[in-house]
Amino acid sequence: MLTTLKNAFKIKEVRNKILYTFLMLVVIRVGSQLPVPGVDRTYFANWFAQQTGGAFSFFDAITGGSFLNMSILALGINPYITSSIIMQLLTIAIPKLEEMQKEGEDGKKKIASITRYVTVGLALLQAGFMAIGFGRQGLLIDYNVINVITAIVAFTAGSAFLMWIGERITEKGVGNGISVVLVINILARFPQDITGLFQQFVIGQPFATAALAAAIIILIIILMVVMVIILNGGVRKIPVQYANKVQGRKMVGGSTSNIPLKVNTSGVIPVIFASSIMQLPIIICSFIGTSGTGIWAEILKGLNSDNWCDLDAPIYSIGLLVYIVLVVFFAYFYTSISFNPNLIADNMKRQGGFIPGIRPGKPTSEYLTKVLNYIIFIGAVGLLVIAVLPFVFNGLFNASISFGGTSLIIIVSVILETMKQIESQMLVRNYKGFLND
Repeated sequence: MLTTLKNAFKIKEVRNKILYTFLMLVVIRVGSQLPVPGVDRTYFANWFAQQTGGAFSFFDAITGGSFLNMSILALGINPYITSSIIMQLLTIAIPKLEEMQKEGEDGKKKIASITRYVTVGLALLQAGFMAIGFGRQGLLIDYNVINVITAIVAFTAGSAFLMWIGERITEKGVGNGISVVLVINILARFPQDITGLFQQFVIGQPFATAALAAAIIILIIILMVVMVIILNGGVRKIPVQYANKVQGRKMVGGSTSNIPLKVNTSGVIPVIFASSIMQLPIIICSFIGTSGTGIWAEILKGLNSDNWCDLDAPIYSIGLLVYIVLVVFFAYFYTSISFNPNLIADNMKRQGGFIPGIRPGKPTSEYLTKVLNYIIFIGAVGLLVIAVLPFVFNGLFNASISFGGTSLIIIVSVILETMKQIESQMLVRNYKGFLND
């Protein structure tokens, strides 16, 4: 990786793109420190310290601390991510959007434009909940119409600005801009979390105990990163043979190809969906200023990931079982709308392709569905191991960290994809140089 970056800086075009990306990330980190006018940051810091829910700690992690600082970037890139997922789902459900997607580059631009409007709408909605819900509890120094509107406009503008930066990085920098923005926010909290773990388990302990604890912490982090790399790179290749056919006076075909099915076909989306559903009731109750009473309070505790795997209160670990079911469900659901075995089987049949030992048409579709279901299950189990492991350590040892399995999956996946893009740009540049010579 270091060698790739070193070689990339030798090429002016690639070097300029990397520097542009770096400068945009600096702008983001500066923006995360700019407070919203009229906000009492001390109140919110005290309120946040009293929260035991993993909902807000994860939200703060993916905003790079902007949420805790109540900066203009407090909403982060989340509205855009949510709107993108909504548009993906609507593309399947609404024929008009499906036609746009099939129009090529023009259709993609139209969908991207709609996604931006949906992002602003979602940002306005979330900003309104925050400004009104938290504002009347003490977030705003003076709770009045002017300050509420100012806060809503600031939060919404900050989210739209992050979306704009992400698109500029994609256009003029390296990597997928939105993903890069998300990763830099998560990485901004990484040193703080590592420091917290070492203060809790290493500093102040006898040398032998401290050394063992430090080794375990480092080993677990490395192990989880390796697991993410393996899960991200796992592919099942299904061989496809194309029959010989005559075109004019030539015999064409007879080639062999394959259908690459990723083990983690849905990426980190099942974990994000499951986490969002589990955390939504907790966030809503925080906005309206209540923690619930009676059975509802117990349900909220079960939804709170900080209470999972606690040996003193095992009943709350039922929430972990619900989380596992949701992850598996969304893994199958998202793959079903993004991968169509029937369409692939029909295309193969029209092109004269077939899977060795499997008849074209319906048998091919059934075979692909069977293999896909098996792969999805393996990918979902891999996701669960990585996502649940931090919950287990938190419950058993009170090792609360924001860079959980979800964050690590995002970080490693984006870094690998960005490095691949840098390598491909270097390769294209080398080809151009060779042709010019």
